[in-house]
Amino acid sequence: QVQLVESGGGLVQAGDSLTLSCVASRNLFSNNGMGWFRQAPGKEREFVASINWNGGSTVYADSVRGRFTISRNNAKNTLYLQMNAVEVEDTAVYTCAAARGAYGGRDPSGYRYWGQGTQVTVSS
Repeated sequence: QVQLVESGGGLVQAGDSLTLSCVASRNLFSNNGMGWFRQAPGKEREFVASINWNGGSTVYADSVRGRFTISRNNAKNTLYLQMNAVEVEDTAVYTCAAARGAYGGRDPSGYRYWGQGTQVTVSS
């Protein structure tokens, strides 16, 4: 069983930067696509960003493109989400997920393993 553990969430002000990390428990990580999703109170889970197995391909939601950057370090089994110029609307629980194959994409059904999530709260 693969475990994914997120960290780096917290309370920040609008316009600040924040970096989330997600560490995988074993070396499934280097062969699989990874993704970040988020869920705000009262809303459905939404796709944020995904990255393929070697980091050569990334996909972003329109709402975060140009502000967020997804990256990975396969040697450290770690996924990152650099969040710049955060907005109040970015407030949510952010969850990382490991894809079923080399590419994850936008659809949650393409992901097999999920972390517990880390809370990001942006104040105005």
